[in-house]
Amino acid sequence: MNPVIRVNNLGKQFILGERERVAPTLREALKNSLKSKAQTLIRGNHSRRATVWALRDVSFEVRPGEVVGIVGGNGAGKSTLLRILARITRPTTGRADLYGQTGTLLGVGTGFHPDLTGRENIYLNGAILGMNRAEITRKFDEIVAFAEVEDFLDTPAKRYSSGMYLRLGFAIAAHLEPDILLLDEVLTIADAAFQQRCLQKVKAASREGTTVLFVSHNLDSVRALCDRAFQIQAGRLQAEGKPETVINNYLKGLPKAGGD
Repeated sequence: MNPVIRVNNLGKQFILGERERVAPTLREALKNSLKSKAQTLIRGNHSRRATVWALRDVSFEVRPGEVVGIVGGNGAGKSTLLRILARITRPTTGRADLYGQTGTLLGVGTGFHPDLTGRENIYLNGAILGMNRAEITRKFDEIVAFAEVEDFLDTPAKRYSSGMYLRLGFAIAAHLEPDILLLDEVLTIADAAFQQRCLQKVKAASREGTTVLFVSHNLDSVRALCDRAFQIQAGRLQAEGKPETVINNYLKGLPKAGGD
């Protein structure tokens, strides 16, 4: 069975203190180039800036219908990996190939246009996934019912609470039948009942062939839900395998509470 996600020697380097930007216009690129050359002439050899590798030499494959949990400490590179897979940020080295439509929920409000209503955002996200209006309409009522936003469908998304953003964002990502579903650690702000519904939906989507990658600090969810787990540590793929084995190894490496 061919993989739906193939990652080869992936690396991401950040320049400390600099925000990544979208591709500039031709005019902006020319202006930035001239500015950079001028700064180089002024600073000479002292213009080098500190960098950090968020990911380094990461390679793996994921099969159709597989649910993979990604564990690791804060700053390990987990979210950077998902952002590269979602095409939000570009890798510095290597490549990541995804074969199929991808639904993402990488933060509260991700993928929403704040000035559009909830109704309009549902259709916008469906169109981004390549669905036509009839296909989106077929799923519309199910999305709204799952998200419990019936009374706010025609309210601009910028008026939504974080909980409403999360519920609608997950409902859209999971119900529009993507081939691949990427979930970052966003469900922690949801109440326990909604978290449980989300996990049940992920299981159902997997049975229907959707491949799921999700970052989570909830190790019980990883154990219960996943076929496989990855441990990311200091930007590298430290371990992969059965969730219980990977989680136990991860926990052994954590500092002991109250230790010296």
